[in-house]
Amino acid sequence: MQRDTFSKRNNYQAISADISVRQDAPHEFRGVLTNIAKDCGLTPEPLRTLICRVLRKRKNDNNWTEYPNVDDENRELIDNCQWYKVYDIVETIYKEIKDTSIDNAKEFETEINEYFIDNGIGWKLTKGLIEYRSSEGNEHIIEVADKALLQSEMDTARRELKEAFSDLAKRPQPDITGAIQHSMAALEYVARKACGDSNATLGEIIKKHPNLIPSPLDEAITKAWGYASNNARHIKPGQAPPSDEEAELIVGICASVITYLSNKI
Repeated sequence: MQRDTFSKRNNYQAISADISVRQDAPHEFRGVLTNIAKDCGLTPEPLRTLICRVLRKRKNDNNWTEYPNVDDENRELIDNCQWYKVYDIVETIYKEIKDTSIDNAKEFETEINEYFIDNGIGWKLTKGLIEYRSSEGNEHIIEVADKALLQSEMDTARRELKEAFSDLAKRPQPDITGAIQHSMAALEYVARKACGDSNATLGEIIKKHPNLIPSPLDEAITKAWGYASNNARHIKPGQAPPSDEEAELIVGICASVITYLSNKI
C-alpha cells in the first residue's frame, strides 16, 4: 500500500470521530475491507477461500476470473453476512497476511484501525484480535495507568483495571457494574499502598489522609466512590444500571487517579 502520500508526509489527520458503531459492521466498511486486503497483498482468489472458510460457504465454481467475478463474489459474501462475522473475517485476513509478510500484516492493522477511528467504529485490531475501543482520551488514560502500575509492580491493581476494561468490552452486553467495581477496586488498592493503610476503604482513606489527593479533587473522588457504591456494588432490585458512558467515565476517572497516586509511591 502506498503510505507515501501528501497527507502522510505532512502529518495531516482527520479529527477522530465520536464512537457511534458497536454492534454493527457498516456497509461501507464491508466494501473497504476487501480493498485494504488487496492493498496488503491478498488477492481475490485466496481472499475468497478465506471468506468461505469463515462463513462456511461453498465458492461459486463458475467464477474463475479474479476481476470482476471472484472480487464481486467476495463483496457479495461480505455484504450479506452477519455483522459480527465481518470482524471474524478481519481477524482471519490478518492471520493469513501475517503468514507471508509481517510488514503487510502490520500495514493491514494500521489501515483497519485508521478506518475505525475516522468512522467512529468502537473496535480496534490489536495483534490480530478485534478488541473493544473506548474513546481516544479514555484509551490513552488507561494505557498510561497500566504503564504506571507495571512500573510500580502493583500487579493486583493492574489486573483489576484490565478486568474493568474487559467488562466494558463484553458482548452482547457489557458488564457495566463489573467494570465500575473492578476499576474502583484497582483505585482502592493503589490508595492503600500510597497511604500505607492496607485495610481502609477508599472512602475512609480520603477522610483519614486529606493530603493524599488535593482538595477539592478529593471530594470528587469521594462522590465517585459513593456513586459506585450506590450504582454497582449495592444496586437495589429494579434499579436501572448505569449507562455504558457512565461506566466509561468512572473507569477513566479511576485510571487517572491511579496514575497520579502511582507517581507518589
